[in-house]
Amino acid sequence: MTGPYFLGLDAGTSLIKAAIFDLGGRELAVAERPTTVHRPHPGWSEIDPSEAWTATTEVIARAVRESGLDPGNIAGIGLSAAMVGAWLLDADGMPLRRGITWEDSRAQTLIDGYLAEDPAFLSRIFASSGSVMQQGCTLPVLAWLVRHEPDVLRRTRHILCFKDYLRFRMTGRIATDRSEAAVLPGSARGRARSSDMISLFGLGPYEPLLPPIVDSEAVAGGLTAEVAVATGLREGLPVAIGAGDVAATVIGAGGLVHGTATAVLGTACLVGVVHEHPTFEPADIGLLFTLPGHRWYRAMVNVAGTLNLDWAFETLAPDLSGRADRFAALDTMLSATPAGAHGLTYLPYLSESGIIAPRVNRTARAQFSGLTPRHDRACLFRAIVEGVAFAMVDLLDALSFDGERMLLTGGGARNDIWVQMICDLVGKPVEVPHGSQFGARGAALLAATATGHFASINDASSTVSGDSRLFEPRATGKHDLADAFQRYRAARDRLLAARSLPS
Repeated sequence: MTGPYFLGLDAGTSLIKAAIFDLGGRELAVAERPTTVHRPHPGWSEIDPSEAWTATTEVIARAVRESGLDPGNIAGIGLSAAMVGAWLLDADGMPLRRGITWEDSRAQTLIDGYLAEDPAFLSRIFASSGSVMQQGCTLPVLAWLVRHEPDVLRRTRHILCFKDYLRFRMTGRIATDRSEAAVLPGSARGRARSSDMISLFGLGPYEPLLPPIVDSEAVAGGLTAEVAVATGLREGLPVAIGAGDVAATVIGAGGLVHGTATAVLGTACLVGVVHEHPTFEPADIGLLFTLPGHRWYRAMVNVAGTLNLDWAFETLAPDLSGRADRFAALDTMLSATPAGAHGLTYLPYLSESGIIAPRVNRTARAQFSGLTPRHDRACLFRAIVEGVAFAMVDLLDALSFDGERMLLTGGGARNDIWVQMICDLVGKPVEVPHGSQFGARGAALLAATATGHFASINDASSTVSGDSRLFEPRATGKHDLADAFQRYRAARDRLLAARSLPS
């Protein structure tokens, strides 16, 4: 095999992965390493930049070794990472503190203050960004730092997001891409930052510290000699600017086509539809991601996805947690329990951040409804899996999805029973793309485009489109789940109505 081959880096909140692909998107090697998420105070979420960088060089070097390829045949690197947050560097490019991640919520009190002064504050943001602003977005985090860590801000010369810090370490170039800039919050229509949004947070003096914006599929520069030695790659290897994890996943799944729905059933649960123009409907709910290829991805998020299943294994089945055969045991429990779990309902709102779709409710929490002594462990697991599937239908309904093509990715997509359940509920065919590292593959395709191997990122994404397993809705599948779905929606409405009442 002579290549060319491309390496994609996908840096998640707690796991950094590197994968190598050929020009057709075939996955040749994967390496990963967990990183520590520091939570020194309730609601805080931080990553040590030195640990993140060490993990990055380690997984790249390991993927290269395990691929068995001649490193000289690797033609480029692309990056993707968890979005927004804040990584602060001084004039010498040295980190001034731990990086703050997207899931950090320290700015909530500050946001509450803005809302008290202006009840339309969040709606004004949505009108520009198309997204319900999360507490960990860069601008609210920066506004918090101005108030609580002014000494750090005085020494700051660069304010970056996660992938942009890693790419700076690789190439020495300070930059960001449009997917990050537009969601700081910024401007979805302008596909860039917004001075109005920056001023809204009183951050005008800090705007010059934000990086230049470059297209995701452009070359940022070459790998430095030091990094080449650490990774086993050649000095000067082209590194693409890259994109945020959501954008990269849509690209890597082959979903960069107008009208295509791409769902991610991972730790978080996200469903979105690609558009050729930014769409802001329904208002004040969901997220709008600016994608390379002049596309936009209108998405709804029910923050907790397979997180519910992870919790269930650890709490309800510690004898299975961590075992290699735990998913086979899950299939046995799901198959042995009828649809509807004998009347048991589960609302999968397990995140401490609440939910932002199908309604915005920061205090919504997961719960079982209808629990009786007859319900065994298998019923609990069946209710959890059904609850997440029902929540995904809620997200599609909020998007008014009427297309015919739906892609499903993420760890949950490896469970055929779960996928078939979602397919039955949606009533449309569901494609599960082959492979597992779609964020890394999207990043690699950006690198392939940046180095001239594709005319556009749209062409690059189309090369992996259709390489999937196809699930068709069963004739009685939706009917079998109808009563359970009705109970779920009644429980959901009761919970959200109660949580909306003044305390």
